[in-house]
Amino acid sequence: MPTVKDIIVRKPSDDQIAVCKAWPIWKSEPSTFDWEYTEKETCFLIEGKVTVTDDKDSVSFGPGDLVIFPCDLECTWHVTEAVAKHYNFG
Repeated sequence: MPTVKDIIVRKPSDDQIAVCKAWPIWKSEPSTFDWEYTEKETCFLIEGKVTVTDDKDSVSFGPGDLVIFPCDLECTWHVTEAVAKHYNFG
């Protein structure tokens, strides 16, 4: 079972950003909710701040970060500043 330590957070290249901008956008106001990934998700944060936790660890990311979540990850999202992100599953 993956953990939040398996989440990849990095700064994307200009070419990667161009690809991400073609993806749909998801938005959320500050909130906390549980989430389970049934497939891999890659997202590019446009705005906001998020901390994702599991039972042991946490990872935080914000504007300009490219984030890759592994399939089967069970976690809790803590949206601390309203978030907007481009996202792609698969």
